[in-house]
Amino acid sequence: MAKDLTPRGKVARKYGENLFGNPKFDKIVQKRPYDPGQHGAEGKRKRVSEYGMQLKEKQKAKYIYGLLEKQFRNIYDKAKNDKGITGDNLMVRLECRLDTLIYRLGFAPSQRAARQMVSHKHFLLNGKSANIPSLVVKVSDVISVKEKSKKLEIIHESLKRVNENPRPYLKVDKAAMEGTLLELPKREDIPVNINEQLIVELYSK
Repeated sequence: MAKDLTPRGKVARKYGENLFGNPKFDKIVQKRPYDPGQHGAEGKRKRVSEYGMQLKEKQKAKYIYGLLEKQFRNIYDKAKNDKGITGDNLMVRLECRLDTLIYRLGFAPSQRAARQMVSHKHFLLNGKSANIPSLVVKVSDVISVKEKSKKLEIIHESLKRVNENPRPYLKVDKAAMEGTLLELPKREDIPVNINEQLIVELYSK
């Protein structure tokens, strides 16, 4: 399966913000607040055009959710055909991916780790093995850790860093190592710094 292997530290520096939630990227951005590369430290960040701003938001979203262009465009096309506001629909579809919700529930320390752990068959969706990160989770669906995977240190350490109910649209039972999607997330409850309207404008050209 194709995936983006760009170092996360370089990505954080490129956009001047921590896109991935891990505190270590805050330190990287603060310590080196300029673009990566040979000429990054020569001056301030360059001004960007309207198109550049739109492209930046799309690239940020792709990095945050760990998607390549074809995957991201497919999700956008589906969001465009959903009822309601396209930008909100896009964010809901991104947030309701299996790998994203596993990260939000606290079963993985990062989006990238969640994707890998799903591929390695550590989770169940409604009691059935689920190893496709892009699976769309529906309201009332239950995500749980497989019995043989409940001893994994990476899961226990990750769970220590989340609240009992990390997002209003989620419910997590740490003891049972399972979580439920209570409702479709509202845009204001999705914890990502993205201007999705700029993405819609980009794809509408």
